[in-house]
Amino acid sequence: MSNVKIVTDSNSGITQAEAQKLGVSVIPMPFLIDGNEYFEDINLTQEEFYEHLKSDVPVSTSQPAIGNVTELWEKLLSDGSEIVHIPMSSGLSESCHTAENLAKNYGGKVHVVDNQRISVTQKQSVFDAIKLAERGMSAAEIKEYLLKTKFDSSIYISLGTLKYLKKGGRLTPAAALIGTIFKIKPVLQIQGEKLDAFKKVQTLRQAKSAMTEAIRHDFDTRFKDYVAAGEMQIQIAYTGENTEALEFKSELAAAFPEAEVTFVDPLSLSVSCHIGPGALAVACARIVK
Repeated sequence: MSNVKIVTDSNSGITQAEAQKLGVSVIPMPFLIDGNEYFEDINLTQEEFYEHLKSDVPVSTSQPAIGNVTELWEKLLSDGSEIVHIPMSSGLSESCHTAENLAKNYGGKVHVVDNQRISVTQKQSVFDAIKLAERGMSAAEIKEYLLKTKFDSSIYISLGTLKYLKKGGRLTPAAALIGTIFKIKPVLQIQGEKLDAFKKVQTLRQAKSAMTEAIRHDFDTRFKDYVAAGEMQIQIAYTGENTEALEFKSELAAAFPEAEVTFVDPLSLSVSCHIGPGALAVACARIVK
């Protein structure tokens, strides 16, 4: 690898152990749970997080402390390297804007990439950055590529419950009640920086069908050239148990022989706290070949 160091946060789904193998740095996202501070993958596991969530104690997300970010940067810069810092989307957290402001104090050595990714698509950006660094690209060139390709991805998410959207104020109590009575299972989408409604269905089977059709439409339209060039991959994310996710992987592999299904990862906890357990997501992203 060149003298470029890659930094991301735990919203990417990259664990501390995986980061060590990849040679990248992952900043753990902090959570405030029932008045106590926890850090993802440090003193808060996926299982512990969902136990807290199910017990209905107050759970909220926070930004990494400025001192923790700058301390890591200064350690990585000490050997003359440059940094490519890939945080979660600025549309979903202020941590990106904070990093951008902090980077102004480092004389162009820290390049913060707001390519509006989250979870498995953010992870793909890290993998792309690693490949580009190995090819000798500078931090500025890697940032330029990641920004140029930032919209070359999609995420579709099926929810298992409306409880947490209601709890977080993203859904009115009346809408949640109607959805529960009529067993409405919403499918959401993340295109760039926004988490929006995509489709309403009633069963998980219908949700999987809707998400598969959405990926097929993306492949046949805006990503058509990338598919032909072998530059698209499919990823899966989930909250809670992974049984449905692994089954979905087999279904997607059969439906999309032209694209490898790579990651099957837990969804970022920063997103999970707003949508709860039982969610299933499929994503696609352009990759560096």
